[in-house]
Amino acid sequence: MTAPGTAATREPPAAARSARNPLHTAFALFDTAIGTCAIIWSATGVVGLQLPEPAPEPTRDEVRRRFPTADEHPVPPAIAPIVEAVTAHLTGAADDLRWVPVDYRDVSEFDCAVYEFTRSLDPGSTATYGEVAAALGRPGGAQAVGQALGRNPVPLVVPCHRVLAAGGAIGGFSAPGSIVTKRELLALEHTPGFNDPTLF
Repeated sequence: MTAPGTAATREPPAAARSARNPLHTAFALFDTAIGTCAIIWSATGVVGLQLPEPAPEPTRDEVRRRFPTADEHPVPPAIAPIVEAVTAHLTGAADDLRWVPVDYRDVSEFDCAVYEFTRSLDPGSTATYGEVAAALGRPGGAQAVGQALGRNPVPLVVPCHRVLAAGGAIGGFSAPGSIVTKRELLALEHTPGFNDPTLF
């Protein structure tokens, strides 16, 4: 019999489990100018990005609520450049983040199309929900686009903050801080019509 805690019974690290099972997810917290964020990843790409709650522990709790099977793990080398780019973006060094691979598991075909169109928007530019719907061949589908963006698992990588309501109104934002955070992210990217950022 193998004693408890030996190599034969010890749980392998998250990175090893991810390599064996591409469906396995892991997460790590990381500090940014707006607080402690979290990144969730698989062997395929980024599964989620959590913008900060008021303190690190609520950020961790929210990740565990959204991704209950994910293990906390140090940031691996393959994910470190993404963490660095997101951290830099939140200090004003805008990056379109289109190079970041995303694992769209459990995401509908329509939502994927919305997310990929949204990723085509450069920092500092915007579109309306209606414009996104029209571009996807769904005129009159502005509400469906808004709902899809409300489910966006990877804010910033999928820059849903760049999609506004008709007439340039701010629209909704489901991440922590709601439309205050959305406005600040737009300001950080020097989007026309928004003031300089104040939260960062």
